[in-house]
Amino acid sequence: MKMVKSLILGSAAGLIAVSGAQAADLPVKAKAVEYVKICSLYGAGFYYIPGTDTCIKLGGYLRVETALGTNSVYTGNTSGLAGANNRLSNYFTTRSREDLNIDTRTATEYGVVRTYFDATFTWTSGGYAGSGTTAYDSAPAGTNGNGSVAGGSLGMYYAFIQFAGFTMGKAVSQFSAPWVNYPGNNYDGLVGGGGTVTGVNQFSYTAQFGNGVSGTLSAQEQTQYYQAGVNNLGTPGVFGYGTSDYGGTRAPDLVAMLRVDQAWGLFQASVAAHNNHVGYYTALGEPSGHPADKWGWAGQLALSIKNIPTGAGDTINIQGVYTNGATRYNIQDLAGAAGASTVYGGTGLAGAYQSLGIGFAPDSVFAVGGDQQLVTTWGMRGAYTHNWDPYWNSAIYGAYAAVSYNDTAKTLMCGVAGVGGTVRTALGAGLTSCNPDYNIAQLGLITRWTPVKGLTFSADFTYTNIDQKYAGTTGAGASAAVAKPVAVYELKDQNTYQMLLRAQRNW
Repeated sequence: MKMVKSLILGSAAGLIAVSGAQAADLPVKAKAVEYVKICSLYGAGFYYIPGTDTCIKLGGYLRVETALGTNSVYTGNTSGLAGANNRLSNYFTTRSREDLNIDTRTATEYGVVRTYFDATFTWTSGGYAGSGTTAYDSAPAGTNGNGSVAGGSLGMYYAFIQFAGFTMGKAVSQFSAPWVNYPGNNYDGLVGGGGTVTGVNQFSYTAQFGNGVSGTLSAQEQTQYYQAGVNNLGTPGVFGYGTSDYGGTRAPDLVAMLRVDQAWGLFQASVAAHNNHVGYYTALGEPSGHPADKWGWAGQLALSIKNIPTGAGDTINIQGVYTNGATRYNIQDLAGAAGASTVYGGTGLAGAYQSLGIGFAPDSVFAVGGDQQLVTTWGMRGAYTHNWDPYWNSAIYGAYAAVSYNDTAKTLMCGVAGVGGTVRTALGAGLTSCNPDYNIAQLGLITRWTPVKGLTFSADFTYTNIDQKYAGTTGAGASAAVAKPVAVYELKDQNTYQMLLRAQRNW
């Protein structure tokens, strides 16, 4: 038995030794796959990029919408073909859009390093382009052409880096309120405050003082969104307002902002300085001379109140702004034609073909040999949002902007004692009252239904009134671009209406 047991153990040991030798000759087994891990440092939706300590979050939305009574989605219908109110104006305009954003964050000894990118892929229906054609691959006045019929457009909203309190790149202006153009609405074109919802290039520094108080200093690029016009009254222009006559850039817009965030809401104060730099007086160029630069400025106060007694989640957002030579900080870049209003309507005046409302809001105007005359504006916007239940909410919102020219500008444009002046000459002998000042008032109502998380259907109705100060008649309303004939037009206030129907899925 001892001999048999020894043979069995010896054989087993030999087999184990042989197996070990064969196993040593086989390839080494691969390491387990490193699966994506949840990153809980920055909130829901973040994951670690495999092999790094950087967290990433992907987000975006898909939006489908139809705008009624406008040639754009979704700004004012106060100029171009949208303001013509004839057979060339769109009764509706449609748009489909996909938005993609990428947010990355890495913890460092200097604090969090963040990058943020947001882009949109958009298809917008076309509109009349002249000569009986429809525009898809260009964007004539009052339309939203976006590439060929099978194409579309690509837009970049934001691309910025945040590090150690600095923000560098394309982001919402530090001047703007946190709700930017939307105190309670979907409508893009509210006047009464700062804009740049699609971002502006900037270099900013934000300091945190504690207890929810922060302050920011910023230098931001002005040419894309913040130049309302420096109009040379000595050159041909629409209705005697001259043509904008910019020189090259000299200084960025300088912005300072103080903000207080608390459980009850927030308060924000913003100021901005804006340089108006003109080219030359005439086509002679350098020998003709030029006006000196003039700095304009803007100031804004914004207030948000949360947890008000009317219901859980109800909010009031309101802001007010004043500008002098910095008009875009009030009549922001998406406000219709951004301060250029030409709206046609009906008339009861005997002998008149139609009525016409006019309003332009540049940063300044000037004439040959003279200085820039800065244009002053003030305005406000706000909204009250009420939640009926977890699925339904409504908001009523409004906005107002007033535009005024100083006495020197009015003399250049309207003359003295009814004689001379670029506007008076352009509008003609039928003009009985010449005053380039005007006001814009807007009122809207929106209702949203969110049947499941991330999916919202909304209907947004907006009314706009153009309160212009001219009186009498003009022959200057003729325009081949919008099919308006040579005729007599009554100068009169105008009203416009539009509605946006939207379905949006956020992810």
